[in-house]
Amino acid sequence: MKTGRPEHQWTPLTATNAGLAFGLELALLAALCYWGFRTGSNLATRLLLGLGAPVAAGTVWGLFLAAGGPRFRQPLAVEIVLKLLVLGTAALALHATGHPTLARVYGALVVVSVAVEYSTR
Repeated sequence: MKTGRPEHQWTPLTATNAGLAFGLELALLAALCYWGFRTGSNLATRLLLGLGAPVAAGTVWGLFLAAGGPRFRQPLAVEIVLKLLVLGTAALALHATGHPTLARVYGALVVVSVAVEYSTR
């Protein structure tokens, strides 16, 4: 599928960053799941939040940010902000569950990964 964007040139930096980005995406889902199961006050709420939050994030990611070509392409600035916001929810979830240091490390990795991704295009 042609997207109208130039073909991506892989370098050791971009390949490493792609691996980091994938790990951050998986950590996003795990953090939201963990947050949901820790936050809910009863079993139904824990199930709804623990399963619903990752599904919601995955749906937004698939529709607007998927690496293989999102269903709905956004302008570059919107894409960058949306990526930071979606990935940033994991840092908030980690902080809310009592892991502020992990949240800061994750957040810093997100900023670095997004900066590398969009500065090497």
